[in-house]
Amino acid sequence: MPQDSAMQHFSATSWDENGQLEVLTFDIGGERLAIEAVNIREILDLLPETCVPGAPNIVSSVVNFRGKIIPIADLRVVFGMAAEVADHSGESAEGGSVSPAAADHRIVVIETELDSELIQIGLRADKVHEVAILDQRDSNEPPVLGIRWKREFVREFVRQPDCIIVLPDLQEIFRSMACAA
Repeated sequence: MPQDSAMQHFSATSWDENGQLEVLTFDIGGERLAIEAVNIREILDLLPETCVPGAPNIVSSVVNFRGKIIPIADLRVVFGMAAEVADHSGESAEGGSVSPAAADHRIVVIETELDSELIQIGLRADKVHEVAILDQRDSNEPPVLGIRWKREFVREFVRQPDCIIVLPDLQEIFRSMACAA
């Protein structure tokens, strides 16, 4: 029965009738991730963040965007990557401009459903690449061994000529975060 559960989890991606999926690709911590394009609402330059005392590490801050408070998620925390040490105010600690590496950083605002409610949340990205079409024939279920992340947080891996793209299971990530709170 665990096998059936894994297969159901693996098939959670909404490939179209041609076995394709339109996604936005972006990097965090040296990994390439992708989110379905239909879930993307905005791609923002870094904005001043306000820390939320007592909030879980994954969403420890919020931004004010067009009068709306958007929680900011750092997927590095979920995937056990080294935390980014940065001032997310849009300026360096010395008051100058951001470093060249940080100049590529963005906030990808997505809309997703959590407990039957649509929410918007920003995802920190080291670099946003492009909207791409992935092919289901190139996808694989996450391996049981050889993966450093919680398997339930990854829907699929998709092979590409220059990298492997990770399709994270954001609903499972946010659901587990809500349960832990």
